[in-house]
Amino acid sequence: MPSATPQPAFVLIRPQMGENIGAAARAMWNFGLDHMRITAPRDGWPNQKAVAMASGAGRLLDEAQMFDTTAEALADRTHVYATTARNRDLTKQVLTPEEAMTDAARRISSGEKVAVMFGPERAGLENDDIARATKLISVPVNPQFPSLNLAQCVLLLGYEWQRVAGTVEEGAAVDLAPVGEVEALAQHYEDRLTDAGFWYPPHKEASMKLNLRNLWSRMPLTSADARMLHGVLRQLLRGKTPPE
Repeated sequence: MPSATPQPAFVLIRPQMGENIGAAARAMWNFGLDHMRITAPRDGWPNQKAVAMASGAGRLLDEAQMFDTTAEALADRTHVYATTARNRDLTKQVLTPEEAMTDAARRISSGEKVAVMFGPERAGLENDDIARATKLISVPVNPQFPSLNLAQCVLLLGYEWQRVAGTVEEGAAVDLAPVGEVEALAQHYEDRLTDAGFWYPPHKEASMKLNLRNLWSRMPLTSADARMLHGVLRQLLRGKTPPE
């Protein structure tokens, strides 16, 4: 089992090469991180190339949690950072690695469950992945060559985490809605808006849905907030009027 040491989960989204997964495990363990999650690795799992590359960090691969989708990998998290090297049209706060890990340490000490997403090697995270994040992490690299190898990016975030890790003591659980609850709320509204014919014109449907998902992920909703917003929508659809 991963250690009980308070720390963020590092989530590898659709990684492509086993060697990069193994190198990411080594980079994590260099800085005392062992909460690895992997979604839909391209070359399947387990992967012997990952094991060979991990060397002394093979335990992380044995204990890594596997998921089919981004939503499932983040379901229990209350705050999610997405690493990206490209400008995005999604309105989210952008932090440096140092700022992000300082923020993560503060949140974990306050009882939040944090994750950091890393995208696949070729093109990075897709907008659908990033729509589920609360904040973005952007590394100030050479704009003419902004691409970082997966393991390099993991190493950089691990280093910044290690610099603040000594200040972290895991706090009591908070009532913030985890990503899974926000996902269910977003799907509820998306489905009912589909029934109502809201997504118009048709060629803008995908971007409208993405913008709405992005709105939900930016809001610091509590579990009580999510339940209330489910109830608001159900009541509106019933068309009932309050008693006089």
